Amino acid sequence: MADRATVSVYEQRAAEWRAERVPKSTSAVEAFAALDRPAGVTADLGCGPGWHTAALPVPALAIDAAKSMLDMVPDHAPDALRCRADLAALPVATGSLAGAWASRSYVHLDRRHVPLALADLHRALAPDSPVELHIFEGDDDFEPFSDDDFPGRRFSQWPQSWITPLMEGAGFALDALERLDRPPKVATLIVKGRRARTLPDTVGPDMGLLICGLNPSEYAADAGVGFARPGNRFWPAALAAGLVNADRDPRRALIDHGVGMTDLVKRATPRADALTTEEYRHGLDRLEWLAGWLKPAAICFVGLAGWRAAVDRKAQAGPQTQELGGRPVYVMPSTSGAAAGYRLDDYVIHLRQAAALAT
Repeated sequence: MADRATVSVYEQRAAEWRAERVPKSTSAVEAFAALDRPAGVTADLGCGPGWHTAALPVPALAIDAAKSMLDMVPDHAPDALRCRADLAALPVATGSLAGAWASRSYVHLDRRHVPLALADLHRALAPDSPVELHIFEGDDDFEPFSDDDFPGRRFSQWPQSWITPLMEGAGFALDALERLDRPPKVATLIVKGRRARTLPDTVGPDMGLLICGLNPSEYAADAGVGFARPGNRFWPAALAAGLVNADRDPRRALIDHGVGMTDLVKRATPRADALTTEEYRHGLDRLEWLAGWLKPAAICFVGLAGWRAAVDRKAQAGPQTQELGGRPVYVMPSTSGAAAGYRLDDYVIHLRQAAALAT
């Protein structure tokens, strides 16, 4: 969620901030505004006084956590819609946004919480909507800048090598990653992409168990929930095992129970046999990064096929000898309705054993 101390700085010094931060150029946002997009509203996330909002296609939605900033938006974008909100929980309907511009706004979130915020952005966007995020390069995790002329703010910074796995995990196709030097200040990373037809990760700090599917079905991608088909037995088993208390709600699973969700391969397909060995290996590298960064207590692969294809072709269900990112791994059978020979009770036992591995 937004850092209250940082928001307070903007509330108290909004007019001063606007006077000192007038952009030298709006060419970047104008280029973004010219991109093809679905019909709908384009959002300026962390809009400040509305300089960039004014360049976005109409209708434009200005979102900021500071009311003082939103109050100034009509001076620059008189026709824009305005909404006071937290980037971590956007109050817009699923699929209602046609694009999202965010210039140095996600920098004010603890970077461990950014994947879940990006998952909510993915939910809010229509498929193939363009996004452009400007974030800071570096490796400080939510610290103040020593030379900040508006002290009290905190910033997250990102190693450039983290951006591709971060955006892929959040369900975005990365079109370009550019670096803008700003001496003597930290460099800005300009992340350009589009909302892909896939599932975003729901991950964050303090995860007990990270559930990893093989890849999203197109049905699940469109539903916005992994294992979404009525015949899939994952959610009934997770409820019976006591892992979660809400059916088909990955956000609540993470926030309430520390159960995260991801996929080995992010590309949605009608059938898993459409995946390639290269995709499995690329996905394993991303999971290695994710597990090493967020450090879930354990990882549970749902379905033997992915682990066998990427790691050990002779693997059997149960705890594995190889770890990922230094975290223990449990592999269980697929919960698909097409998987024969397994009862709901079998899946409940496997999930409880995986949870025990996490403790």
